[in-house]
Amino acid sequence: MTEGHSSELEPRLTLTVGFGTDRGLRRELNEDSFLAQDPVFMVADGMGGHEAGEVASQLAVDTLREAPELEPGTHSASAQDIQQIIERADWRIREATGARAGTTLTGAVLIEISSVPYWLVANVGDSRTYRLSAQGQLDQISVDHSEVRELVDAGEITPEEALVHPRRHVVTRALGTGEDAEADFWLLPVEDGDRLLICSDGLTSELRDGEIHCVLMTRQHPQDAVEALIDAAIKAGGRDNVTVIVVDVRDTASELGLPETAPRLAPGQDTRDRDADCAGPATDAGPAIEHGPDEGATDDGA
Repeated sequence: MTEGHSSELEPRLTLTVGFGTDRGLRRELNEDSFLAQDPVFMVADGMGGHEAGEVASQLAVDTLREAPELEPGTHSASAQDIQQIIERADWRIREATGARAGTTLTGAVLIEISSVPYWLVANVGDSRTYRLSAQGQLDQISVDHSEVRELVDAGEITPEEALVHPRRHVVTRALGTGEDAEADFWLLPVEDGDRLLICSDGLTSELRDGEIHCVLMTRQHPQDAVEALIDAAIKAGGRDNVTVIVVDVRDTASELGLPETAPRLAPGQDTRDRDADCAGPATDAGPAIEHGPDEGATDDGA
């Protein structure tokens, strides 16, 4: 469990962060890695097996952590900066594994433009980044780079059929392997009450969006939400590694009488009832969660 504060953006924003990872019930190794340290919140899902996927995801996270543009407390990175970092990670993975392993990468970087905070969301592959608004609306920000997503977009299969399609785990973009490691980017103003969810497909292959929404709405602290989501994925089958980061944002500008720095919600709409009833499972977390030792944690591949 961690509670982090943004340095450059203080005292305007307070970040509260939860994270966890589990190898699941069927995998011998955990090939997921993650970074949860202001300003970077990202998950990498390695592919390749025999420890190669673990190497790929760890190299991706190490490259992010070592990048001077993403030093803790720095909020000036651009999409071009992030793409260049991804390209460095792609090269390092190819050098280390002979292009026999790869990794997805998704998440958000907290940046500041003209004194206004934004989420710079980046995605390569089929891991996902969601945002739950203060009004309780859950949106998938990232777009899956996968064969089944292309089939759904082409109208050849339905979203329900995609969930059980035999090629649902085949990605069309990845770092370290294939021909395309270019990320998609989204720039979103940070809003008071934002809750970001960043996860590997070990979560979304087991739980539908409605089930994820329910857990996010009924767990007040990010760490409780992380543990409940991972536990629900394990109980649903746990067929893959599962990694989850949840980041909550509170804008304290109005409380302190400071000028507003992020778009404000209408009066009476700046909170959400996370204890409200909703459909889907709302489980208590089990003991199988592996937590990183600090905000810049990655899984240990156990």
